[in-house]
Amino acid sequence: MAVTVRKRKRRKRPNPLGDSRWVDYLNVPLLQQFINESGKILPRRLTGVTAVQQRRIAKAIKYARHLALLPFVAYDLK
Repeated sequence: MAVTVRKRKRRKRPNPLGDSRWVDYLNVPLLQQFINESGKILPRRLTGVTAVQQRRIAKAIKYARHLALLPFVAYDLK
């Protein structure tokens, strides 16, 4: 008796940045889309961006954290 395995086809997420090659560290509302409630950077598979864009987003988030534009940790979680 042969068992067939079905593979689920994942729906591709739309890229929120489009073809934009530039990610600005001063654009805080855009960067907050890529951070969860506890302050962690979301992975590519959840955001739908390319690998190059993910590296640029991560670098912009880290730079904005050092400039105190974004929090390192969300303190209001309890």
